[in-house]
Amino acid sequence: MNKLHMSERWMNELDLARINKLNAPFPPELREAIDDAEVIKPQEMPADVITMNSLFTIVEKESGSSNKLMLCYPSDAEPAKGFISVLSPAGASLLGRKAGTLAQWATPNGEQHFAMVKEILFQPEASGDYTT
Repeated sequence: MNKLHMSERWMNELDLARINKLNAPFPPELREAIDDAEVIKPQEMPADVITMNSLFTIVEKESGSSNKLMLCYPSDAEPAKGFISVLSPAGASLLGRKAGTLAQWATPNGEQHFAMVKEILFQPEASGDYTT
């Protein structure tokens, strides 16, 4: 596992401002994402990065299964339908990751989970939406 490959993170200013306004405790993965991310303007966001409200696929390292997920704010989270909160360990770990990078997070039972970001299917910034 390439350490640099795991640590490359991007975040746009609007997502960062909205996340910082959430009235909830941040999981360690989210604090790490914020601390490690290169913060840029939404218009400068590369199209292959997971931002808020992005739809993407991941491949589970352990099983090889593929899952389609959307990263959302806590009020919109429905994990069973693939809408994962940025405040969850998985969501926080995936925020700011580029396609082709590996994300890692702790499961509720404390085990480490790994998944590769396979593809970004939709990103608001790539479609010209810099406000949602």
